[in-house]
Amino acid sequence: MDMQPALFQYCLQLGDNNLILGHRLSEMCSRGPMLEEDIALTNFALDHIGQAEALLKYAGEIEGKGRSEDDLSYLRSVDAFSNWKLVEQPNTDFAYVIARQFMVDVYQCLLYPKLQKSTNAMIAGMAGRFLKESIYHQRHTSAWVHRLGLGTAESHRRIQQAFNNLWRYTPEILTAKPFETLLSAQGIAPDPEELAMDWTVQIIRVITKAGLRRPSDDFVESYTTHTEHLGPLLADMQYLQRTYPDAKW
Repeated sequence: MDMQPALFQYCLQLGDNNLILGHRLSEMCSRGPMLEEDIALTNFALDHIGQAEALLKYAGEIEGKGRSEDDLSYLRSVDAFSNWKLVEQPNTDFAYVIARQFMVDVYQCLLYPKLQKSTNAMIAGMAGRFLKESIYHQRHTSAWVHRLGLGTAESHRRIQQAFNNLWRYTPEILTAKPFETLLSAQGIAPDPEELAMDWTVQIIRVITKAGLRRPSDDFVESYTTHTEHLGPLLADMQYLQRTYPDAKW
């Protein structure tokens, strides 16, 4: 693979992860367990969508085919998205929202400091801005993991179940793809496998303090590109653009 397609795929993956997670969080608007948390999750959604906008805009520039961030968001089909399966999982309950977000937050708080040292100035600059948001996100979700784990028997059961069910999607996060390996060799991006140990250590430390057990490593990993949840999500997210092509506010 050449450098330009590899860089495009990398920015696309980072952008897609933030876009899909941002949409999932937007579904929590007016559904938070309390007003303060409802506002927090909505703000998290805006942060991730803002990151997605910057990354997908840059991806379009790298690709050089005239596609904007809006084109990449609203005019691609399911099989053209490169996000992790973890971020497309539904908001089963509040514990699932927190567990999913916490796992992504820990990863981004490890990833963005390394991307700040990227030999690609554009990526390094974006990472510096994104890190500030991710640090706040991680503090917030870590506190909720602790609160739910050490709360009632029901809250403990739900957050443990959320981690148990979502853990199966973590190998995809920590396994390097060919384009990531190529960019890592050029100092543009870190190898995800270099982050794997720190990510696991941080996750286990927080859930242990919350009185939770480490989920089993008997992964039930799907061999499909995406789960059945991404299609309905995109149908909802892309509805306006596909119904009214090129609509303008």
